[in-house]
Amino acid sequence: MAIETDPTTQSNYLDIYSEHVSLTWNIDWTKKIITGTATHDLIVVKDDVTEVIFDTQDLAFERVEINGQSVEFEVTAKHPVMGSALKVSVPKGLKAGNNLSVTATYATTEGCIAVQWLEKEQTKGNTFPYLFSQCQPIYARTLLPVQDTPSVKIKYTAHVTSVLPVLMSAIRQSPPSDGPAHDGKTVGKDAVTYVYHQPVPIPSYLIAIASGNVVYRAFEVPAGRNWTSGVWAEPETIDAAFWEFSEDTCRYLAKEEDIVIPYKFGVYDLLVLPPSFPYGGMENACLTFLTPTLLAGDRTLVDVVAHEATHSYFGNGVTHAHATHFWLNEGWTTYIERVLLHFIHSPADRDFSYIIGSTALNESLKLYEKQPKYQRLVITFEKGEDPDDAYSSIAYEKGANLILHLERTLGGLDVFLPYIRDYVSTFIGKSITTWQWKDHLYAYYAKNGGPEMVKKLDSVDWDAWFFGEGLSLPVEMKYDTTLATKAYDLASRWDAARTKEVADLDFSAKDIESFSSLQSTVFLERLAALDALPGDHIIQLGSLYGYSRTLNAELRSRFYRVALKAQSSASDKFAVHAVNWVSGSDTGAVVGRMKFCRDMFRMVYTLDHELAQTTFLRSKMGFHPIARRMIEKDIGLA
Repeated sequence: MAIETDPTTQSNYLDIYSEHVSLTWNIDWTKKIITGTATHDLIVVKDDVTEVIFDTQDLAFERVEINGQSVEFEVTAKHPVMGSALKVSVPKGLKAGNNLSVTATYATTEGCIAVQWLEKEQTKGNTFPYLFSQCQPIYARTLLPVQDTPSVKIKYTAHVTSVLPVLMSAIRQSPPSDGPAHDGKTVGKDAVTYVYHQPVPIPSYLIAIASGNVVYRAFEVPAGRNWTSGVWAEPETIDAAFWEFSEDTCRYLAKEEDIVIPYKFGVYDLLVLPPSFPYGGMENACLTFLTPTLLAGDRTLVDVVAHEATHSYFGNGVTHAHATHFWLNEGWTTYIERVLLHFIHSPADRDFSYIIGSTALNESLKLYEKQPKYQRLVITFEKGEDPDDAYSSIAYEKGANLILHLERTLGGLDVFLPYIRDYVSTFIGKSITTWQWKDHLYAYYAKNGGPEMVKKLDSVDWDAWFFGEGLSLPVEMKYDTTLATKAYDLASRWDAARTKEVADLDFSAKDIESFSSLQSTVFLERLAALDALPGDHIIQLGSLYGYSRTLNAELRSRFYRVALKAQSSASDKFAVHAVNWVSGSDTGAVVGRMKFCRDMFRMVYTLDHELAQTTFLRSKMGFHPIARRMIEKDIGLA
């Protein structure tokens, strides 16, 4: 099979590749730029290579050196998705296996998508500014010159100087995490150099930095585990963050080790970011970034940590070769996250999570009805096509259901878990394609099961799973609905009561007294799937159960979906509430998590173009640049 090349990179990583990068950075808070150097240690793959090409975007280069000597370089015209190629001529006569050191002196610019700079007013403490990066899928090139493809995995070291504490996706060398904040110097005034080392090769999208007034609190790690864990947050948030995550984080990772293999990264810390962070979590190596929307105050949303911790194996460990195979990261991670629920809670909890996920999957499949290519699990991207255009729950949910289907086809968890361990052990530290995974799957079961197991694998409609389009899965998946029954029954009662006057409704807050947060989620999702309720019923429902004012973003967003479907005066009222909520008009802080802000703006846009657009334009600078770009596309502004 021919080698697949990454369609989103301009680098020549098949000719010469980077195995390590040393970063020396200074954070300039006044100019809002990062300045410094990136030194790549490269290995030549092909004889007589004439240049090394790095991906860049909106970086300002001062000079480039090879082995300490200044050399000529070229920055090509900017491609709208892939950015500019940094081309550096290399000495003649290089042979495969030779080593080369290339140093670029440069600065980020205002156009750097990877980094969001927050004013002090956009933080919880309102005292110091803040910055954080988001390099997935292809934005590392706006932070440093790099071969920005997951096909290349690199180690890195970093020396970062800042007047505010610095965190990175690596192991801190100095000053110590549990020492005095900012090494005992004055936060916001005195410069401190933070030193980090990442000894495990990672894809470029996992290079991450955050800096702000953050403090650390360690978790209690179970005996016999060879890693440390804790949480970082602003001082004003640390108590809530520690309480929310201290009970479950180490328990999840320990169980993960029991199910798969020992954790490889040494440190597993969490960072609770300011509200504009665009994702629920980002699995940056050693340092998972988390949205503050998870701080529900009741530990009901901590399963996101299970997902991000699982990425330590699927994504950070075994990595997709490029965007076409993104589902290998997210499908496997979602599947294993739910296996954790099976062991930590119950098999019914695992199936309940699939039930909840099926709603998100159906919505994503409908979203791409006019772009059926993006309904596929394996998407063939054209050169320079933006992988963010295809970002949805499909990779997560269709992928997880494929793995679950394989588990069931092959004989259940007892038969499948040994394969999972072999899969991770075989490919950890490598970047692979769907076809490499499938070949390994067949080879494993041919060796550990013989013709009978291979026959079971042959019964899978692989083309339908990988390339199928449309609104349904190739196989009708059955789940245990035990935990969903009460939620379904309550939704049916509301559905049956739609013709009654509000005064005659027989509902009370006791209806959901015994509900978990997830059962309330399923109740609202079932309501959203039915015909719209009358507007006055929706107002009563939101008030009676507290969904219209809840701090649980998962429930509040789903209530708005129910309300906005009605297309009544109540819908008009809640449309204003929905966009005010995500834009921060009510609280002063945007809800930057794209799962919520994109959804709300899209739904309101279908009802009232002007309301969606004007509200967004008033608050757009509070959103992360990635979210900003996506919302602009969603509501007709791009």
